[in-house]
Amino acid sequence: MSLFRLKNFPGKGSFPHGIHPPGNKEFSAESPIEVMPPPEKVILPLLQNIGAPCEAIVKPKQNVSFGECIGVGKAFVSASLHAPISGKVQKIGVTTLPNGRHLPAIFISAEGEQLSGQDLWNDILGKDWPRDCPMVYSPQTIANAIHESGIVGLGGAAFPTHVKVMPDDKKMIDTLMINGCECEPYLTPDYRLMVEVPDAIITGAMLAGRAVTAKEIVICIEDNKPKAIERLKEKAKGTVIKIAVVKTKYPQGSEKQLIKAVLDLEVPLGGLPSDVGVAMSNVGTIAAVARGVVKGKPLTHRVISVTGAGIQNPKNLLVPIGISIGETIQFCGGFTKDAARMIAGGPMMGFAFSSLDTPVTKGTSGITVLTHDDIRREKETTCVRCGRCADVCPMNLVPTKIAMAARHHNISLAQRYNIMACFECGCCTYTCPANIKLVQLIRTGKAQIVVSRKS
Repeated sequence: MSLFRLKNFPGKGSFPHGIHPPGNKEFSAESPIEVMPPPEKVILPLLQNIGAPCEAIVKPKQNVSFGECIGVGKAFVSASLHAPISGKVQKIGVTTLPNGRHLPAIFISAEGEQLSGQDLWNDILGKDWPRDCPMVYSPQTIANAIHESGIVGLGGAAFPTHVKVMPDDKKMIDTLMINGCECEPYLTPDYRLMVEVPDAIITGAMLAGRAVTAKEIVICIEDNKPKAIERLKEKAKGTVIKIAVVKTKYPQGSEKQLIKAVLDLEVPLGGLPSDVGVAMSNVGTIAAVARGVVKGKPLTHRVISVTGAGIQNPKNLLVPIGISIGETIQFCGGFTKDAARMIAGGPMMGFAFSSLDTPVTKGTSGITVLTHDDIRREKETTCVRCGRCADVCPMNLVPTKIAMAARHHNISLAQRYNIMACFECGCCTYTCPANIKLVQLIRTGKAQIVVSRKS
């Protein structure tokens, strides 16, 4: 690592290990966010977050209005669910997510007048975000508003945001970090939010900072996003918010790696950012916080990228939670003739899926469609013990040993190699010359551990 250090920050702007895959952001980076027309129906899984599912509080044939609460998260680590359209509940059925899980879901068909176009844009992302509002609200009031709005991490993890900001005397937060790195190849929704609605991000950041009583608020952006850096630096003038420009590297957007890059702090193995006095949220999440607190509106829509060489007209879209992925692809002109694989998310950490009826969830940051050329790959061969997977692992693990332990169902050995510390970034699989699907094997091993704990 170079001796480069971030101005005004103790970190070096990067972290040990990692990789530099092609960004492929050019497909959608300069495409302004478009508002999807309201769909005829939505499918809303009752579990769209890390933690416990919410409980449906509506019944079939019941009318619901836009923004109405239809599912209540009764556990602390859970999130409520709200109707993204006005209509009628058709049934409480089952749907399948991209990761293969079958979950209970609320099916709603649209009825009556719907908010759409510019009116919907103004309602969701709007204008005139106040800068002086944070001190109007107490930390508890902000946390409660976030909880009632059903906001979760929109960067992909979908961890309930109120849990992060809920006042806790046992863990004092010194720094709130806003993650605008967006290091996953292809995806650009966060970039477009930073360019198009920086005021919402600034307001949300100050509110979240107030909630956790942070001494410092830092928005972190990779240096391959000069427009976003310029916009946020301009909007942050006169506030306590600082902008940290970090090096473009994968997985720079992972919370532990970003904390190391900016603050030069190491989160202990198995620990959380709060263990080193840090709270972190994604820029999309922070924009949702601004809406939830200032406007009192819940999370019903999100921005996604529909991108890749397998899409006719890649776009960034503001879509209702629960819309089918097929509708978003159709809105972008459909598939190209050589489209071969759909991925929920990006190619490094996303999940391949096959059904166009799969719904967009709160954690869906994008849909990437790859071509045959993109996914062409040779067959798996025997591990040559080159050590490349260990060289690139940002968590200092030995992925091949973990993966082989999982392949042979040796769960105790996998745990000794700290399998649960792996956050499945995909660096090991990307660099493996033997084409071993290391991440998939590690995911299987984690599932085996979950099953063994239940039994």
